[in-house]
Amino acid sequence: MATLENDRAGVAPWLLSSPALLLFVVLLFVPLLLTLMLSFKVFSDVNGIQTTYTLANYVAVVTDPYYGAIFLRTAGLAIAVTLLSALLGVPETIVLARMRKPWQSWCLLVVLGPLLISVVVRTLGWQILLGNNGLLNNALQALGITSEPIRLVFTMTGVIIALTHVLVPFMVMSVWATLQKLDPQVEWAGLSLGASPFHVFRRVVLPQILPGVLSGSIIVFALSASAFATPALIGGRRLKTVATAAYDEFLGSLNWPLGASIAILLLIANVAIVMGCSRLAEQRFKHIFE
Repeated sequence: MATLENDRAGVAPWLLSSPALLLFVVLLFVPLLLTLMLSFKVFSDVNGIQTTYTLANYVAVVTDPYYGAIFLRTAGLAIAVTLLSALLGVPETIVLARMRKPWQSWCLLVVLGPLLISVVVRTLGWQILLGNNGLLNNALQALGITSEPIRLVFTMTGVIIALTHVLVPFMVMSVWATLQKLDPQVEWAGLSLGASPFHVFRRVVLPQILPGVLSGSIIVFALSASAFATPALIGGRRLKTVATAAYDEFLGSLNWPLGASIAILLLIANVAIVMGCSRLAEQRFKHIFE
């Protein structure tokens, strides 16, 4: 009887999670597998996609300086957006956590409100704001800071600004979840022992919110590296990222295998960077808390 009950207890978690696991396999794993298989297919301008398999698509992407520049540009974009999101989101979350209700709820709603709006609508709004005749350039010229419009649309600067606005709420949510677990009495104890607010933040608060900062950074980096709508609308056709390059191969030249190989390489690079950063951060956290 005991063995039968143990077998049932071991099977029960699998039975309970099987619907979600099946949904995951159907909606995510199967499309990824099909994309991976497509990336090895041979493409001909005359006959289209062939039934034979080859590594030529991956070799073409890895060895071509054109695609190398696109991957480096995408990495720089993701790093810049992640750093800006951390610099803006962490202090913003700390201030929100110290606000009193109902102001805290209202301000948190304002910060997270952009998530309720389509990313395309937000990006179009930034395109209007950053244009040569947009609100930002008009304000700079009215204040006498600049004598002529600053070109922000179709530039990397404009893409970074728009993507940071889109992704800062993810950083705020990650740090907010960590701050809710922080005991304020620990911070008050440090202040009562004569430490300055800066030292209390650096030695008490910051080490405890680092896991939230790391989680938010991983989310922001992954989303910004694979973003399509914002780089396509703000960056235009000339300022290509990996996502827009894959899109062009799929719908522009109709070279689906090459586009699939670009997408798979982006996925591999994203996973490798995220897992590497997580591993380094875990070792760092062990050093901090030991």
